[in-house]
Amino acid sequence: MSEETKQIMRGAQCARIITCLSEMYGVTLQEATDIYYGSETANLIEEGVADLHCRSDKYLAEEVWNEYQECHHGSNEQ
Repeated sequence: MSEETKQIMRGAQCARIITCLSEMYGVTLQEATDIYYGSETANLIEEGVADLHCRSDKYLAEEVWNEYQECHHGSNEQ
């Protein structure tokens, strides 16, 4: 598989994950995009760590959302 093909597939997966975030958690596509690209999970997918790119879009959306919730709501609990 060429690098260009891999990039196209990653881009399509990112779009699907963002759509899942929006639909599953009732946020706008812009908010979902910001949440996704601000996540460590997105970086790990891009780097190909732990074969995360092989996981389902819904699973990855849940991981991104959980990370977002922990980061934005867990920081108040000290």
